[in-house]
Amino acid sequence: MPTPIQAQAIPFLLAGRDLCGTAQTGTGKTAAFALPILQRLAATKGHGGIRALILSPTRELAAQIGESFRVYGQHLPQIRHTVIFGGVGQFAQERALRSGIDILVACPGRLNDLIGQGLVRFDRLEVFVLDEADRMLDMGFIHDVRRIITLLPKQRQTLLFSATLPKDIEDLAGRILVNPARVSVAPVAATADRIRQSVRYVEKAGKRAVLEQILADPRITRAIVFTRTKHGANRVAEALAKAQIGAEAIHGNKSQNARERALANFKRGTTRVLVATDIAARGIDVDGVSHVINFDLPEVAETYVHRIGRTARAGADGEAISLCDGEERALLRDIERLTRQRIPEMRA
Repeated sequence: MPTPIQAQAIPFLLAGRDLCGTAQTGTGKTAAFALPILQRLAATKGHGGIRALILSPTRELAAQIGESFRVYGQHLPQIRHTVIFGGVGQFAQERALRSGIDILVACPGRLNDLIGQGLVRFDRLEVFVLDEADRMLDMGFIHDVRRIITLLPKQRQTLLFSATLPKDIEDLAGRILVNPARVSVAPVAATADRIRQSVRYVEKAGKRAVLEQILADPRITRAIVFTRTKHGANRVAEALAKAQIGAEAIHGNKSQNARERALANFKRGTTRVLVATDIAARGIDVDGVSHVINFDLPEVAETYVHRIGRTARAGADGEAISLCDGEERALLRDIERLTRQRIPEMRA
């Protein structure tokens, strides 16, 4: 059964239309563009060179998109793909590019580096996907993205996906899309019906003790705890580990290997709690997350929606618990205004 974004987008993409899709992660949008791309490339013989480029804002999301292409294309051995991003050595990426690939999934920074070294050409490109466009803007990658776009053939199919459409992204879409179909699912203000939300009012100094108390509940089988800073993520993970609660931190200062290892342990269930900054909010796609806990409330209300969307995926129920200290009351009001619902208090 296709998800709403798949049902709406796939017919347009198979017809060769450009597309502007408003959708968050967890809506099935990767399959919505990956399956039509694979069908298109399998139906026509290429002449060597990269035929499809997918730009992603984070290493985690790029790796997940690459894995989706591997799974969906497992019976199409003639179509080869690779994933490139920074934070790791580039030798293996160079080798993959030189061996010849059809589909390139890339983060903008490393891709620009490799373009500058003369290792990437796009003269055979047929399809360009800009994924999580608003996240690109938030993370400061939009100039890299624009530079890459200037190198692409004018004749191509272009797909842009974004959870929100701020003015800069609307302007970019207007420049790169030709007569696009528009599809929209799950507006950013909507929180999943299957997520039970609550807030616990606590003193700032008491947050770690309250978190440990909450995580003592055996019903919490797999949880993501969100902090505002990288340093905070490390401190919380260390405190949980001392309390004999299996936890690992994941954020931008961790090496790529450390991030991949923490994510793999979380997926396998050997690590019960992943402590993350917002780089993980829309880059980590793990089924079976029973709880999301906001150790710190986010400063941007929309981020709350993205965070708690890590649970209640694939038809499951989930729970989101927020710890709110006195300085965060205004942030909580912003969230309630955006989601148009009051978050009930969780009793100790």
